Amino acid sequence: MRLRANERGYLEAKFARLRVWVVYGEEFRKEWVLFRQDAVQITYVLSNAPETIDLNTMAWRKTHRYLIERSNEDAKDEFGWDEFQTRTYRAWQHQLALTILASWFVAETRLDWQNRFEQSPDLLTQYEVDALPKLSVANVRELLRASMPLPQLTPEEAAGLVVNQLVNRTRSRKSRLRH
Repeated sequence: MRLRANERGYLEAKFARLRVWVVYGEEFRKEWVLFRQDAVQITYVLSNAPETIDLNTMAWRKTHRYLIERSNEDAKDEFGWDEFQTRTYRAWQHQLALTILASWFVAETRLDWQNRFEQSPDLLTQYEVDALPKLSVANVRELLRASMPLPQLTPEEAAGLVVNQLVNRTRSRKSRLRH
């Protein structure tokens, strides 16, 4: 089956499935085993999909799991989800919420870019491909840097900021020592 375009062309593999009985503790359930054979290996996965589902739909869903895993990797690598350390559940929830918002922003930017800038048939012909790559998280980051550049401070302005922070920290310490 030819399922979806990817960076190396198309994802193509052989698929087969088989109904099996699975034991969960004292309970028996009928499930699918979906097999996938590509040029390198054979993999399989259990599925609780209904009996009426066709093989093409099962294969399509199985191969789109990669996109979910890719989103999780982006959250860890690009948005810093893997670097966060916290001691409270509430702080973890806040970090997770910010990570989800960043992911949503990237998805919205990708969709906006796709709707605003049509893929040129000339580029498809020039590169001899049938699909151009989509925006990556790194691409969106570069767009943000270009549209919202960090201000360049003079040495005097930078020193002034540092002095203000030191004064505020001294006042905070003094206040804490009073109590």
